[in-house]
Amino acid sequence: MAPADLASVLAVAAQVHPGYPEDEAVFIERLALSAQGCLCLEESGSVGGYVVSHPWLLGQVPALNSLLGALPDPADTYYIHDLALLPQLRGSGAANEILAQLVRHARGSGFASMALAAVNGSAGFWRRHGFRETHDASLDRKLASYDDAARYMVRDLATDEGKPE
Repeated sequence: MAPADLASVLAVAAQVHPGYPEDEAVFIERLALSAQGCLCLEESGSVGGYVVSHPWLLGQVPALNSLLGALPDPADTYYIHDLALLPQLRGSGAANEILAQLVRHARGSGFASMALAAVNGSAGFWRRHGFRETHDASLDRKLASYDDAARYMVRDLATDEGKPE
């Protein structure tokens, strides 16, 4: 992802996640803080999907539409903030490929886990990829900034070494 992609990324976000709006400033900041974790999927010459991810702290969730200010140092998990694909790319295997790339990146960066807030009915997808729901009452308020159905999920990369991404 590059700054020139942001208009297209925002258009995908508006179509895929209309109930979870985030300001352009959130995308600009995430790209500046973790360029390696911000990727676009090209489809017929345009952006058909994207992922925003970055190092973070296990057991913590950034509130929806919030700026981070900085990445934690040290970080102890790799956080997937958003993965969005246009409807025509769903079922194509693109999400699996993106996730495999993120797992390789997280492992290569020394992280023993990955975490995310599953929204929009996506928990089943994440479960199929080794993520497990983790409930922590201290996260309830931040998860509620997404919606009542949001679930904090974690994948232990140390115990699933060698498993498919």
